[in-house]
Amino acid sequence: MNPSPVWSTTRFEIDLSRPRLMGIVNLTPDSFSDGGRHDSASAGAAHCERLLAEGADILDLGAESTRPGAASVDATSEWQRLEPVLRAALGLGVPVSVDTRKAEVMARALDLGADIINDVEALRGPQALPTVARHPRCGICLMHMPGDPSTMQRSPAYDDVVREVGAFLAQRLHACTAAGIRAERVVLDPGVGFGKTPEHNLALLGRQSELMALGRPLLAAWSRKSTLGVITGRPVGERLAASLAAALAAVSRGAAVVRVHDVAATRDALQVWDAVRIAAGDNPGPAAIQGGR
Repeated sequence: MNPSPVWSTTRFEIDLSRPRLMGIVNLTPDSFSDGGRHDSASAGAAHCERLLAEGADILDLGAESTRPGAASVDATSEWQRLEPVLRAALGLGVPVSVDTRKAEVMARALDLGADIINDVEALRGPQALPTVARHPRCGICLMHMPGDPSTMQRSPAYDDVVREVGAFLAQRLHACTAAGIRAERVVLDPGVGFGKTPEHNLALLGRQSELMALGRPLLAAWSRKSTLGVITGRPVGERLAASLAAALAAVSRGAAVVRVHDVAATRDALQVWDAVRIAAGDNPGPAAIQGGR
């Protein structure tokens, strides 16, 4: 079964016949890469506009850090960080994703008009699945993560990481469809860096074709991840080249969406990759994100 080329979301049908760039907007003081840089409303809104100017297709707003060891914040604080930037982003004419694992924040974001819920817990939290199921159209990203951010990196172990991550994502996809959520609304994320060693992360990338068999598009989120630091010896602020290499490896293995900090550079890399595909005759060409239904 081949993944659908469309991701159905609240306001947009996102055509995934070419890879889409999801620009990261961290509204937190403690994210692993750029915490504190965009955590005011004005800075967050300006960053959204900057990512769009650089070529982002989707904006992904997060107001709670999910870095390894991160402590949870309460829903009220998360929403206070998120709301003003979300309101601004929704007026920019592109799909807007909200990165949250709390049902209360999901409900408020969807009521405001958010297009996508991106949940690192794959809608396993209290009331998360029924909250999203009550919304008739929003897009969903289900990610694999064992435990929670505060515990996930405590000796992660798998017999076969690709098989086990695939089984988890298949189960969560089934839970969504059983709750009445159309499969076309769902994208899957293997959760690079979430409860996994560098060896696990590389296995997921190298054997990504096995996850494609789940029948839904995949999101790849390698940007600036610690595994790239292990490979290159570079600190987080010097991992652009490694992030680009990982993004290209992911899309060449079928990833439909890449979630990145460095939109302009990733866009350039993907344009070269796409030009090669066109020259080889195996790419139908650029596709549009269609608004409305």
